[in-house]
Amino acid sequence: MDPTIAPRSPRLPRTPRSRRPRARRGPGATVLSAAVAVLTAAGLAAQPGAALADARPAQASPSSSEAQAAPGDLVWSDEFEGAAGSAPDPAKWRHETGDHGWGNEELQNYTTSRDNSALDGNGHLAITARRESDGSYTSARMTTQDRFERAYGRFEARIRIPEGQGIWPAFWMLGDNFPDTPWPDSGEIDIMENIGREPHLVHGTVHGPGYSGGEGIGSSYAHPQGWAFADDFHVFAVDWTPDAITWSVDGVAFQTLTPADLGGDRWVFDHPFFMILNVAVGGTWPGYPDETTRFPQRMLVDYVRVYDNGTGSGEAVGTITAPTGICVDVAGADTANGTPIQVAHCNGNQAQQWTMAADGTVRAFGKCMDVAGGGTTAGTDVQLWDCNGTGAQTWTYSPDTRELRNPQSGMCLDGRGGSLADGTRLQIWTCNGAQNQQWTVPA
Repeated sequence: MDPTIAPRSPRLPRTPRSRRPRARRGPGATVLSAAVAVLTAAGLAAQPGAALADARPAQASPSSSEAQAAPGDLVWSDEFEGAAGSAPDPAKWRHETGDHGWGNEELQNYTTSRDNSALDGNGHLAITARRESDGSYTSARMTTQDRFERAYGRFEARIRIPEGQGIWPAFWMLGDNFPDTPWPDSGEIDIMENIGREPHLVHGTVHGPGYSGGEGIGSSYAHPQGWAFADDFHVFAVDWTPDAITWSVDGVAFQTLTPADLGGDRWVFDHPFFMILNVAVGGTWPGYPDETTRFPQRMLVDYVRVYDNGTGSGEAVGTITAPTGICVDVAGADTANGTPIQVAHCNGNQAQQWTMAADGTVRAFGKCMDVAGGGTTAGTDVQLWDCNGTGAQTWTYSPDTRELRNPQSGMCLDGRGGSLADGTRLQIWTCNGAQNQQWTVPA
């Protein structure tokens, strides 16, 4: 990814996370283990708490209770196909960089270098933690923020984690309103964390107001055979609905949390989140590398997939097509503000995946379809822009006429010049029922 791409607002070093979550607080809690839960991964701040003296990790066999929700329709994925050494897809991932400790006294400098994040040519993403010649450490931290953000569904990844004292891999999520809404009010869902000194354990945790840092709520899961999770690939997932989150490993559910488990604290898992993959080196929870730690250490990710598991997010996702079969497209898959919206041959990439949001916006890459400058005159360009709640970003759809109308202007989404040819830019124009104003949207 281009390291010059600016975040949507000034980004301070993360300040959440230390890692000793506590077990759920609700009186009717029914986790598979009254385990010591263990907190998030990679960079927000807090003080580590003491583990519960009688905590034990969940140990579920393949015949144990399985993740309840069926995966449903695939709504987003990255299969990491590509030539060895090539960059992760910048339309799906952005890098966060820096060596400021990430709120946890971590040692690594997160970079955009292919030495730290690259496809391996065998269908995997490799995130590699390295000890450099000067004794410093480098690694990578990748996020879908402003690329893909969603509320509810199954979020899963097939991962072979690294190993070693002081190594801290994670697959986790933060609320899409971060950093404008500070952590922990924005919410955090840790799908999988591991610390190298516990090779047979992984951890799943939530953080929110009143239950963050060392007070995060979650549980740990032990490998059924007691083996190291680094020995093979495993599927780590959450099934997330409006009133529950269930964690699973290889299809075996090991905990479910609901609002009742928060002891009266606020459930903040009711809005879209974005995903994060990273490998940290050192920190207050995992401790630091020692003479037994070998470098480089790689986390191999076979895929990341998100399914609509019937949770009813109320937001349909998919392509917007014209009668000719051509797709509405973000030009060049460029996520910058002001990028033109056009029609292009359908190709299945993220630049053609649109979310029909419940607030009336039409979104791609976490941004909104926008009438340039809030214009109301025929011929005003339609572009991609940060969502801002204005009438320039509100659209209504009529299944009968197949018009996408901008109520502020009273005009319709239109192929410029009456055309639907590949590369034609879109504008608003007086609604007239012509073919270049007829669209089929996700439902």
